[in-house]
Amino acid sequence: MNELEPGKMIKDFTLYDQNLNEVHLHDMQGRKILLAFHPLAWTRGCSKHMKLLEDNYERFRAANAVALGISIDSVHSKKAWAREIGVENTLFLADFWPHGQVARMYGMFDEDKGVSERASIVIDEELKIRFVKIYETRSLPDIEEIFDAMRE
Repeated sequence: MNELEPGKMIKDFTLYDQNLNEVHLHDMQGRKILLAFHPLAWTRGCSKHMKLLEDNYERFRAANAVALGISIDSVHSKKAWAREIGVENTLFLADFWPHGQVARMYGMFDEDKGVSERASIVIDEELKIRFVKIYETRSLPDIEEIFDAMRE
């Protein structure tokens, strides 16, 4: 977990979003970024988590921030799921293959379950880590805590 210490530069990655677009983390420099790891699409808790991001989309925009939902699901699964739960603006990234590579890189992969932890990583405009929190699987992140971390 020491690689995710506040103040350190976040390691770069490239994943595809639900619209088949490549997303390079370091291309987002100049904006605040929330990496919202969640275990598995199509589950009640993860649906609530991602809807929380979508419901706060305009607040993220106003804060010069972007929220990225990341799980081990495929791009096509993410696309269908986003449509099913009514997410139109929030990007869902597919950490599908190699299976959970980004979650593993950040120490967020649960080897026993084969999915990522539920976690939030807030990154500042210079790509430095500002906040890291891992949650109980059934818990939802406190959105106000995330916005507080973005303001600090």
